[in-house]
Amino acid sequence: MKRGILLLTATLLVAACGEKPAEKKGAPPTLITTTQAKLVALEIGERTLGTLTAVKDPTISAEVPGKVVKIAVRTGEPVKQGQVLARLDSSDVELQASADSAEIARIQALLAQQERVLARQTELVQKNFISKNALDEATAQRDALKSQLASARARGSLSRDNVVKTTVVAPFDGFIVQQMASTGDYLKVGDPIFRFVSNDRLRAYLPFPESAAPRLKLGMPVRIISPLAPETTVTGFVEDIRPTVGEGNRAVEVIARIENPGSLKGGASIDGVVITGQKDNAVVVPEQSVVLRPAGKVVYLIADGKAKQQVVEVGSKQRGVIEITRGLNGGETVALDGAGFLSDGAAVNVKEMPKTAAGPQGAPKPQ
Repeated sequence: MKRGILLLTATLLVAACGEKPAEKKGAPPTLITTTQAKLVALEIGERTLGTLTAVKDPTISAEVPGKVVKIAVRTGEPVKQGQVLARLDSSDVELQASADSAEIARIQALLAQQERVLARQTELVQKNFISKNALDEATAQRDALKSQLASARARGSLSRDNVVKTTVVAPFDGFIVQQMASTGDYLKVGDPIFRFVSNDRLRAYLPFPESAAPRLKLGMPVRIISPLAPETTVTGFVEDIRPTVGEGNRAVEVIARIENPGSLKGGASIDGVVITGQKDNAVVVPEQSVVLRPAGKVVYLIADGKAKQQVVEVGSKQRGVIEITRGLNGGETVALDGAGFLSDGAAVNVKEMPKTAAGPQGAPKPQ
């Protein structure tokens, strides 16, 4: 019995010693897509954050004194050119206009009478019934009345204009930004009533570090994007460059005139870029091809089912692509989707991409 147990144990030990250890399986290949580093004409630009202001941004003030009897619009309301915004009490200016009209009528009557007197005296002088001095005096009185009539008509025109000015109207299409007077307020000439703005033409104020000043010139194209319309790139040109550096921020301010496509507003923040030049043969890859590793920024070159790490230096980012200033010559096949999961020498399984999405197309432009 004991001998049988010993034989069974020995048999099991021999069988166990004869088994081969399980082989370790390698990591499965990483599924990726690829693209090629492209040589393109790439615009060079100076990028910054700025603000928009309206070109037409007046304060509408009282042109005649009077009490506000009606406010016809509200803050934030869009208005059309000529639309009534407010009315002032017109009783005083209407009385003045009536008085001026009466004065004009009085002088016209006197002038007509003097013209008849002058005509009779001219006949009498011709018949030698009166002296020439009497005719000269009548003529002088007629001329004085003409001058008085011209002055009265000017005052009457001013009075009628003042009656019109008691109705405050919009000078152009725009928006009421702020109401600065209320019904019942008595306004003097020049007192503000509304702050009014039109967003059809805008100025972009773009601050740049003083080191960028030598590269900025009048007339250079400008492209801006606003959070109000992130899908729309608006173009303009450098209209002015402030000649001094700001004392607070040591910045040079560039001013660009922008034609508003309809979605931008004065006061909005913007991302702006001034186009200062162009590189004819810049190497670019999609942004997701560049990943950060301990060695720095790298791309992964794909060949023979393997990924090879390539350290690169990068330039500007434009419309989803990034410029490679050192490390690639153009034409290399690099990892695209899945690049962030790779390491040097990793096995890869390349998934074919549709031709329409096979990498950067054409010459990208700064946004």
